Amino acid sequence: MGFMLKKFVSYWLMPLPLCTVLILAGTILLFRPRTARFGRGLVAAGLLLLMLFGNAHVSRALIRPLETQYPPVPAFAAGDPVPAAIRECRYVVLLGGGNGFSPGMSATNLLSSSALSRTTEAVRIMHALPQAKLIVTGPATGDRPSHASILARAAGELGIPPGRILHLDQGRDTEDEARAVKLAVGDAPVALVTSAWHLPRAMALFARAGVRTVACPSDYKSHAESSFHLFTLLWDLDSLERSTMAVRERLGALWVKLKGGGP
Repeated sequence: MGFMLKKFVSYWLMPLPLCTVLILAGTILLFRPRTARFGRGLVAAGLLLLMLFGNAHVSRALIRPLETQYPPVPAFAAGDPVPAAIRECRYVVLLGGGNGFSPGMSATNLLSSSALSRTTEAVRIMHALPQAKLIVTGPATGDRPSHASILARAAGELGIPPGRILHLDQGRDTEDEARAVKLAVGDAPVALVTSAWHLPRAMALFARAGVRTVACPSDYKSHAESSFHLFTLLWDLDSLERSTMAVRERLGALWVKLKGGGP
């Protein structure tokens, strides 16, 4: 019950649903003389917020602080020394990021862009740690294969043999997955691979579960050298998506703190 309530409340606090509700509620109030002024305020607030969340500069400003909390695992080539940050890790945990279902399609093409970026980073790290196991996460939807199984297939297509992959497909969210990983690995150090914007909350949840974790960010939505041009002053769906990710993660981080799971 608590899980569904959390999902329901957080949905209506996301930028697009929130702005839509403000605009619709304001429009309804416009038809009553006594509430018309308040209605105009709600419509204006909804439109202004939608413009801000859909702007490239605003969305990057919202998501960039999340993505820069942990440094990336540095680039390395075959034969190079293993980066010190991940040298002791015995497991690489790949958090899921969604997938589609199309018969006959390769797993790498089924993955969402976020899941594919996370998977390629996890595989890159696995190639540097030949003794490590890859842990894939993500539950099933209805009678379809679990997201963990799609991630495992994709990792196999990228060169990781099935014998090196462990499936944890019962967790409904990152909090559940952190507890499942703790049961699977005990005190062994793990490399945690997820989107850079999701990593601060994931690290807090894994720390709360008692997992010794090294942050391995991927799937960046902003970069230090993002170029400026006229169109960045306008609005687009990519910016609205970035803002939605940033808002969701901040709400999630607040929830973790309220439950005593973070600094």
